[in-house]
Amino acid sequence: MLIVIPATTILTSIWVVLGTVFLRVSTTRIKIAPRCWSRIIARCTGVKVAVEGMENLEPDRPYILVANHQSQYDIFALDGYLMVDFRWLAKKELFRIPLVGWGMRAAGSIPIDRSHGRKAMKSLAEAAERIASGTSVVIFPEGTRTRDGNLQHFKAGGMYLAIKSGVDVVPVAIVGGYDVLPKGKWLPKPGRMLIRVGKPVSSKDYTQKQKQELADLLHDRVAELIEGK
Repeated sequence: MLIVIPATTILTSIWVVLGTVFLRVSTTRIKIAPRCWSRIIARCTGVKVAVEGMENLEPDRPYILVANHQSQYDIFALDGYLMVDFRWLAKKELFRIPLVGWGMRAAGSIPIDRSHGRKAMKSLAEAAERIASGTSVVIFPEGTRTRDGNLQHFKAGGMYLAIKSGVDVVPVAIVGGYDVLPKGKWLPKPGRMLIRVGKPVSSKDYTQKQKQELADLLHDRVAELIEGK
């Protein structure tokens, strides 16, 4: 895996950059590249991923997908098996990585300035505009991977995007990721992961002063999905 993951990551980045820059492939069609990348890694590591609840989503409608963060492997599971045309929100520093950062930008990932002040607010406002114009995104409101497999407190920052854009927010539970690749480990173990997609929640019922209230509601919805309720 120390060979497969870096090699496929580099090849996928090249594929995305060449496809979008020189062949003018749309970011929607180029989504097949990271999806194949993720599925190749899943097959090589013996991880099987199942998805439930896709009937809760309407095709061609943007959403903010709010997921728990059990493992670094969540990236492969969501990218490879969640059949939604979504983009990643990522800290702007990642876009500076040669080739990989170029591939992220070419694939339509959205940079976020995590510093304080006007730059941070400007980047969030720009992200909200892209979401409102029809781009679905995935966010991890826990802020970091869980250390013990348990669901952590949801931060309110991501809720700003939901309320600002007026897009529905969807709770998403990832089950099994911690067993496959817990925080602090480098190599995944064979196993099974399950992605449960819940029913959308309207962000239009909340104001910016109620960001934490919306975050707490989604935390409870994700907790229920993890338990299979």
